[in-house]
Amino acid sequence: MAAINDLIAQIKDSELRARIEAELDRMNKQKKFGLVFEEHLPESVKLYDVPVKKNSIVMEKAGGKNVYKVISVEDGIAECIDTGTQEAKTFNLAELVSIAQFGTPIYPYLKPIDSICNAPDSDLWHTLIEADNYHALQLLEYMYAGKVDCIYIDPPYNTGARDWKYNNDYVDGADEYRHSKWLSFMQRRLAMAKKLLNPKDSVLIVTIDEKEYLHLGCLLEQMFPEAHIQMISSVISPQGATREKQFSRTDEYIFFVGFGSGAPQPLALSEEWSAGASTLAGSTSIVWDSLKRRGSGASRADRPGLFYPIYVSEDGTHIVRIGESLSEDMPRSSVASLPGCITIWPLRSNGEEGRWQISQEQLSEKMKNGYVRLGKFDSVGGMSISYLKRNEQNKVESGIFQVIGRREDGSIITSEAEEKQKRVCGTQWRIASHNAGTYGSAMLLNIFGTKRFHFPKSLYAVHDALRFFVANKPNALILDFFAGSGTTLHAVNLLNAEDGGHRRCIMVTNNEVSVDEAKSLTTRGIQPGDEDWEKLGIARYVTWPRTLCSIKGVDIKGNPLKGNYISDKEIPMSSGFKSNAAFFKLGFLDKNSVALGRQFRELLPVLWMKAGAVGPCPKLETEDLPTWLILPENKVAVLIDDNQYYAFKQEIEKATGIETLFIITDFEREYAIMADELGIPNTFQLYRDYLDNFRINQSR
Repeated sequence: MAAINDLIAQIKDSELRARIEAELDRMNKQKKFGLVFEEHLPESVKLYDVPVKKNSIVMEKAGGKNVYKVISVEDGIAECIDTGTQEAKTFNLAELVSIAQFGTPIYPYLKPIDSICNAPDSDLWHTLIEADNYHALQLLEYMYAGKVDCIYIDPPYNTGARDWKYNNDYVDGADEYRHSKWLSFMQRRLAMAKKLLNPKDSVLIVTIDEKEYLHLGCLLEQMFPEAHIQMISSVISPQGATREKQFSRTDEYIFFVGFGSGAPQPLALSEEWSAGASTLAGSTSIVWDSLKRRGSGASRADRPGLFYPIYVSEDGTHIVRIGESLSEDMPRSSVASLPGCITIWPLRSNGEEGRWQISQEQLSEKMKNGYVRLGKFDSVGGMSISYLKRNEQNKVESGIFQVIGRREDGSIITSEAEEKQKRVCGTQWRIASHNAGTYGSAMLLNIFGTKRFHFPKSLYAVHDALRFFVANKPNALILDFFAGSGTTLHAVNLLNAEDGGHRRCIMVTNNEVSVDEAKSLTTRGIQPGDEDWEKLGIARYVTWPRTLCSIKGVDIKGNPLKGNYISDKEIPMSSGFKSNAAFFKLGFLDKNSVALGRQFRELLPVLWMKAGAVGPCPKLETEDLPTWLILPENKVAVLIDDNQYYAFKQEIEKATGIETLFIITDFEREYAIMADELGIPNTFQLYRDYLDNFRINQSR
């Protein structure tokens, strides 16, 4: 560097010398190590509910990429200037839509769309917000900065299959900048997520596949150096998804980013989770081993005499019969089934025929003594079966462990600690219920009857990822800002049903339609923003209907859902969930109207959410604004007319349970005095608090 500086100093042209010095300084500040990518211009967002008028910044509704400024509007015709080329152009007003460009302050509100109350005695309300998730995240920062316990996201995988948009256009595999566009897209949203998470104890969970996992891992390391980060592999498609000129894909990856004390909690896990699991019980409990041989010598050909069927009752509670060994040339298809039973074979994870660890005689003897334990049926008709090896059996028979009872399958219970043994699992998850086809696509098909969403997550894959971090947090606040089909809220409801928790879920999703639907609608003259277009968007066609159906316990036609949830508790899907949820669309307000107090009605749902979304979202029943609102069921109060402060104070002192207070006043000193006198823990000044904090789209 010294030599370069000496050479620069010899340049006589002072202007050129200054320019080179500035450029060199810029280069020195660039990263030399870690993830380096093009930081693309931020995305713009179409605002269909914001009127187009003079000076509006707009785009064409269908297929437009250019940005225009409206110069004049007359008789339904808009005269515009292209902000890039400065060329003039004329449009029918109906062809244009207002847009929000990053750097332009906009002020959000929540427009109620629908709600469901299936637990009128509960004050717990989940929320779905239809919005571009960046703006929704800035809205949520105003409400919940540093208060979120868990964020679970399943972002676009950037496969090149036109599965996500950047600046209102699909990014395909031929785009040479698709990786850096994806990283720019993710970086902005993860930066907002960081502001929301509780730095003392929280977790960010991100799923991804092989297309971007390396980039994502580097981005997470770069953005969250204070966090502890781990990636696990989860089998979601045991049969494999074909990749041209590649190995078939069976798994995906999950990054867990823990903040502060946020860490996976030991849980009572089935034997399916045993690979790499560490147990808290240590030497104080016996170890059940897999009856199916693993590792070397595990094929049928290695020990033909140990390839035999085990007939388990259809309800999975007990072994009915142990079959005979098959000769080497005898196919298992030649063995007759047993009425009322499921035939269990020792099949390996790749579908090949394996073998059991012990003979029929040994297995029968162990069954008599309670040394054989049944797991759960898996998606392909198999079952995990465990048994006690000789060393563990000796611990029981020598009295080291006392038998205190038996399970339904006849296996012994040696102690309360052993029965409730808790473990932290390993980094390889091969769990039958995580199959995305059986417990994702098929579950949605059960609800909708037709295919409405591609590649939904298994309900139980999300459920299990969450419960490692929120099982000990019954009041956790959980956020998913790539909500997709709505699996996360479904999983949170299941967790609450299992343990009586009061966890709250916020979901955010846009309302994009599929590529094929967009083409069909455009051909029919239907444009984005039209009702016929919007009703087919993901939020309204998939996410919210799934939420309604899962809470009610019915399919889209109102028929009871079939089957039970996979859970330690017997939970029929038809029973639904004792749960409430509200559906909103993010809209935008005029700053001056807000400052003049003309849009309190529109802001009320925002205040409700900021106060914790307790109870049903309140509504104003009259056209005129009251002087105050005191809402005990929502634990919130609002002083609307500060001239009525003393009368309000008398009423608020009579009320019970108020935890959040909003005071509308332009005078900061008076606000401070009122807030101090009322002594409510969470007090905010409107509209200053709103306007100062909601400079959406503007760097802070």
